[in-house]
Amino acid sequence: MATNFKQSLSRFARVFFAFFACAMLVFSAVSPAYAVTSNPRDGESNLMEIEKKSQELVLSDPYGLEKTSKEANKGINEVQGDADKDKMFNPSNSKSTSFESKVKGLVDNITSKD
Repeated sequence: MATNFKQSLSRFARVFFAFFACAMLVFSAVSPAYAVTSNPRDGESNLMEIEKKSQELVLSDPYGLEKTSKEANKGINEVQGDADKDKMFNPSNSKSTSFESKVKGLVDNITSKD
C-alpha cells in the first residue's frame, strides 16, 4: 500500500514539474511582448530629417574636421546632429524602470527588517 502511494506521489510530482516547466517556457516566450512600451499600431517612427541629412552627406564631399565637430556637438553624432532628436527614446522620455533599480528594489525588499 505504501509503495502504491509513493508511486502515485512520484507520478504527481513529475506531472506537476512538467506542467511547471511548460508554463515557464510559455511565460518566457510571451514576456518580451509585455516589455514593449509603445503602441504596436504606431509602427516605426518616421525619422525623415535623419534620412534627409544622411542623403545630403552621401551626395556631398566628406565633412572636414570643423564641420564634423560642429555637427557632432549638436546632438547624437556627426551625421544626424540634432535631427529628429525629439522622436528618439532616451531615459528622460521613457516610462520604464531600469534593471538596476528593479534589482535594488528587490534586494531592499528581501533585506528589509519588519
